[in-house]
Amino acid sequence: MGRHFMPPFKGSPLEFALEQPPVSEIDSRIAAFQRFLQESATDGALILQKADLFYFTLTVQNAHLYVPSEGRAVLMVHKHFERALKESPLENIVPLNNPKEIAGILTSFGLPMPRTLGLELDVIPAAFYLNYQRLFQKAALTDVSGGIRKIRAVKSPYEIALIREAARLADAVSENVVHLLREGMTEVELAGNVEAFARKLGHQGIVRMRLWGNELFYGHLMSGAAAAVPSYLSSPTGGEGLSRAVAQGPGFRKIRRHEPILVDYVFAHDGYLADHARIFSLGRLPETLHDQHRRMVALSRKIQEAARPGIPAGALWEYADAFSRRLGLQDRFMGADDRRVHFVGHGVGLELDEYPFLAKGQTQVLEPGMTLALEPKLVIPGKGVVGIENTCLVTEAGLESLTHFEEDVIVL
Repeated sequence: MGRHFMPPFKGSPLEFALEQPPVSEIDSRIAAFQRFLQESATDGALILQKADLFYFTLTVQNAHLYVPSEGRAVLMVHKHFERALKESPLENIVPLNNPKEIAGILTSFGLPMPRTLGLELDVIPAAFYLNYQRLFQKAALTDVSGGIRKIRAVKSPYEIALIREAARLADAVSENVVHLLREGMTEVELAGNVEAFARKLGHQGIVRMRLWGNELFYGHLMSGAAAAVPSYLSSPTGGEGLSRAVAQGPGFRKIRRHEPILVDYVFAHDGYLADHARIFSLGRLPETLHDQHRRMVALSRKIQEAARPGIPAGALWEYADAFSRRLGLQDRFMGADDRRVHFVGHGVGLELDEYPFLAKGQTQVLEPGMTLALEPKLVIPGKGVVGIENTCLVTEAGLESLTHFEEDVIVL
């Protein structure tokens, strides 16, 4: 069996333009994953999660991708097969009506049944796991999510170019805030206007996160004391939100003068993300808050200089934590209660929470080509949030910031 093709009818909605990366881009990704499978003694893996599926196939259609440790991968598509044909450069793409057909499809491509089958056990539902146990009764099921995430952590030049463009657009969104912000408007009104501008620039809307139960709509825009309200999200900031059903982000609070306004948004461009935060104010902030913001900007720049290839990601957290302690700000750094987060940055790419995490105890070392969101922030109850976030590229010389908009408080 080989690639099936049914050309769409003239005028079909399937006739849309696609900008494809070189086929070698996908080939190299799959080859890297196959090396991991061989090193971990895994015969093959089934990939289902949207970000992983897109990474290896360039489609997010409802499908199973089987990657053998040797040989060509097979993409089995439930819905929508014809669209997957148009979107993915893979050679072996076939329709799939029911997961029970998987074994027969693999056999038809000359692929042996795996004795060890890899799955994304960090994200797939337990019901899926139990179903694959029944379908592959002779196979031991193992977790390959860590291997996938490590491969995805180091970006190719093609991916870096997309993230650079996302960062450029993130800068444009922040620059436009100065034209939208006015006293007395609610946080959610400002957020809606900012998000509409981002959408006009091509923001895809969806911001993918891997951690179970974490959700994000564009990002966080909060002002004054409301920005310091904690929440469930794995983030230094939370916000009141519109209701207890959301419990994060902008709410109906009116924006006032002389208080920090946090615009912490993600730009999502062609699948890839750039994370970006700036502080605005109507009139000058109290000098203490402005000074604390400048200290976070200084910390960000020091980390950028220190973050060279070979350094453990956790060492950058230790550096940042020690910096906050020297200033006597440790109780406000990256949160303001006993549940504050213990990271100062995270990987970004197709998902917002990628490897590596600049977090306490993390031993993964930095490598050229990794892209990070560096976000030193202070959360001050009753006052608000100050700090900054830039998306950066790991280079031999340190971190290159891909976001360039003004880092000091933007006073209007």
